Amino acid sequence: MIEVLLKTLPFFAIVGLGYVAARTNFFSEAATAYLTKFVFYFALPAMIIRFSANLSFAELINIPFIAAYLSASFLIYFLATGVAILRRRNVAEAAVEAQCATIGNVGFLGIPMLAMLMGPEAVLWVMLVLAIDQLVFGSLIVILIVGSRDGRMSFGMLKTVGMGLIKNPMIMAMVAGLLCSSSGWALPVPVTEFFDILGAAATPGALFAIGASLASKSAERISVAGWLAFCKLILHPGAVAIAALLIFPVAPYPAAVLIAATALPVAGNIFILATHYNVAPTRVSASILVSTVASVVTVSLVIAWVSALYS
Repeated sequence: MIEVLLKTLPFFAIVGLGYVAARTNFFSEAATAYLTKFVFYFALPAMIIRFSANLSFAELINIPFIAAYLSASFLIYFLATGVAILRRRNVAEAAVEAQCATIGNVGFLGIPMLAMLMGPEAVLWVMLVLAIDQLVFGSLIVILIVGSRDGRMSFGMLKTVGMGLIKNPMIMAMVAGLLCSSSGWALPVPVTEFFDILGAAATPGALFAIGASLASKSAERISVAGWLAFCKLILHPGAVAIAALLIFPVAPYPAAVLIAATALPVAGNIFILATHYNVAPTRVSASILVSTVASVVTVSLVIAWVSALYS
């Protein structure tokens, strides 16, 4: 545990550095927004293309892995939804809380950190988690929020979901890399080096951006935030561990990566959605802050445990 904690500390130290820089106004909110854009649209897609260009689409179709993740995630999703309904929250708010309980910071934190801690082979499985999050749960939250307001399904809603997926650079980078791989066309050396150099900025850039964005987050509604953080950091990886290790025959290494990926704190893009639709943004903000701080310990514990599965 101590050894793993020492390995994860540099990652969270960069997050802390970003937080201090923004909190002291050395790094403005505008600077944070532009750094986030750089990482989201350039650095992370470059890293994803570089890795996925060496993969095949068949490698991503791992039925036990997908079944374990979806079944456990929907269990936590429905649990968080049920608790929200019992608290007399409406459908839109319940959907946002369920998203916080289920979707982790896989893109900005998971891909760079797990690739360095668990090996570059982890990227394949982390990208599969990211794809499921975007295609299934990213679509579901929009459908629930818009559908609850309109009272019905509509073409406009489906168009919004579809355009959201098409405009997501990480999904498009994954598709581009897999198309390159399936075509049998190897990336030229200058192109490979370009993606290597640009992708290398993803890890420090993403971690610093996470910390800087936390400086503007609120810690209000701490009881609800604590519950959602508990769901995300403890219940979600616990349910996935049971599904992957006991119910579905997932191989040790991908199971370890899957459990580690689901132990990550609440994803920052949920706050963007909550703000866009004006659905409980303060609650989401607090959940991100609480879960990220607590994850310094919980993620280290989980990675220390799952490392024994394949070492």
